[in-house]
Amino acid sequence: MKQYFLALATFCGTIIGVGIFGLPYAAAQFGFLPTLFYFAVLVCLTITIHLIFGEICLRTAGNHRLPGLTEIYFGKKMKFLPVISNSIGLFGASLAYIIIGSGFLADLLMPIFGANQLAYVLVFFGLGAFIVFLGSQAISRSDLINLSLFFAILIFLLIKSLPHIQLNNLITYQLSNFFLPYGVILFALSGMSIIPEVKEILGAKTSSLKKIIITGTLLPAAAYLIFIFFVLGVCGRETTPDALTGLKSVLGEKILIAGFIFGILATFTSYINVGLTIKKIFWYDLKFSHFSAWVLATFVPLLLYFIGLKDFILIISFTGAVTMGVDGILVFLVHRKAKKTGQLKPAYQINLPKIVTYLIIAMFLAGVVVELIKI
Repeated sequence: MKQYFLALATFCGTIIGVGIFGLPYAAAQFGFLPTLFYFAVLVCLTITIHLIFGEICLRTAGNHRLPGLTEIYFGKKMKFLPVISNSIGLFGASLAYIIIGSGFLADLLMPIFGANQLAYVLVFFGLGAFIVFLGSQAISRSDLINLSLFFAILIFLLIKSLPHIQLNNLITYQLSNFFLPYGVILFALSGMSIIPEVKEILGAKTSSLKKIIITGTLLPAAAYLIFIFFVLGVCGRETTPDALTGLKSVLGEKILIAGFIFGILATFTSYINVGLTIKKIFWYDLKFSHFSAWVLATFVPLLLYFIGLKDFILIISFTGAVTMGVDGILVFLVHRKAKKTGQLKPAYQINLPKIVTYLIIAMFLAGVVVELIKI
């Protein structure tokens, strides 16, 4: 039972991250009710992808991520496609954490210490880069306390927001922004990268993996909808890209202090873990030296920030639609091969009709193309 809850917390804690803060803005630009439709479709799609990837992991001896699994089933030449996709996606996520995390840090500390936004960007980056260099695992995504804190603050903010919610804010829509929530929601729901670690936590009890994947995807989705509901209900079309800043004018700074503290903890923890993951890709998979891998993992996102990539919504939308779209297509292709040549019998199997598989691949491909055209 302990292993189950630890694995579930690890999975949920990985999914719940910076993506939550972009969801209310995307919903405000498109509409709350139409966004519910998006969620219904993309939650089902994400659960399917997670389950398929989980089955691939169960069919394969050892503990591999998507680049390693692609190499096993398609050879070394294909390995670099997921390596490139993962790297771009992780750089995009790391950049998003710098933008939002430093913003929350500034909102919390600027009234006390002053200084400008750049100072808080450098503080956020510097502390994170230092820990990534050391390789510390002290801050863990599987921490049950952090997950409990998330839900406690979510409920607290919901209760404080209820008297200020205006239902009119929830019935507006703008269909011209139809594609905006797609990449943002995909980014927010994705937890595929942590499934190999969840499998490792479970040990011999892999029969629980399917339940953990389903429950662990639905819980964040439910939390996201609650967050969207009260932020959009309070702020309406004035919802800010980071969600919390817009609430400050209505709920007051004192109440939002708890939200800013949580935002900092959530983004900083994830920023470190993303940095460590990128470092390992360059260090272990691509055979860079430890120092070179660290420099690339930490300074590339900061460089992207300084050259002007600061649009949080654009970054997570691109990362969700493009890199996760590519990864989704690869998962389906690897799954077909693993069913034929996998070494182990999995605890569960996902059997989709070919037509459904092709339709999902076509949707992912269309998402990639549309997002690239938008840039």
